[in-house]
Amino acid sequence: MPEQLVNFLSSTEVAEGTLAFSLQRPAGFDFKPGQSADLTLQDPPETDTEGNIRTFSIASAPSENDLMFATRLRDSAFKRALQKMKSGTRIKLDGPMGSFNLHKNAAKPAVLLAGGIGITPFLSMIRETTHQKDPRQIYLFYANRRPEDAAFVAELEASQKQNPNFHLIATMAEMEKSKQSWNGERGFIDAAMLKRHLPELNGPIYYSAGPPAMVAAMKDMLIKVGVDEDDIRAEDFAGY
Repeated sequence: MPEQLVNFLSSTEVAEGTLAFSLQRPAGFDFKPGQSADLTLQDPPETDTEGNIRTFSIASAPSENDLMFATRLRDSAFKRALQKMKSGTRIKLDGPMGSFNLHKNAAKPAVLLAGGIGITPFLSMIRETTHQKDPRQIYLFYANRRPEDAAFVAELEASQKQNPNFHLIATMAEMEKSKQSWNGERGFIDAAMLKRHLPELNGPIYYSAGPPAMVAAMKDMLIKVGVDEDDIRAEDFAGY
């Protein structure tokens, strides 16, 4: 679609240092779960050398009325403007774009490997497959430092109860720094963790999204355990 101006609707903090925000979805804006869009601020109160445009994965599902995105907050002019933005502010939307989408063969399971804010394209996939009652088996391995940092984990736990084909394996790497309790997996996603939760390692299509170092480590791990490189898809979240 051509670039167009849309209304900023609302924002909320969904984890420590993570902001989710919603935009008006223009008529005819059709997308696939896993795709992204470019957002450009219009006449922001401040700017810096990083500029006024960012690429975000769409976290909402195609079946929803509004467009939702989420981002880690850090000290940049763009992020400060987002935090202070009021309903009705106009933002330029350009998209959708990208091919980080679920495979078509529903007989093959999907294994999603998410690190931190890399959850956003997978949230769109999970919301949509749950809505569509998609028969494919989906396993989401979701790594964060602490429960306080784990955006959308409560929603994902609820989706697991609603969708019998969706399996959530959340893991925390730095529980010694948390003030919350945690009964799930601990540590980083590794081959041993995959073996504990997957019926078999070969057969699924693997998707990895998160910081570049994490995405590279996941690909290396999968290749070492014998997964065909053609069955591995990746999306880097650099500089978020």
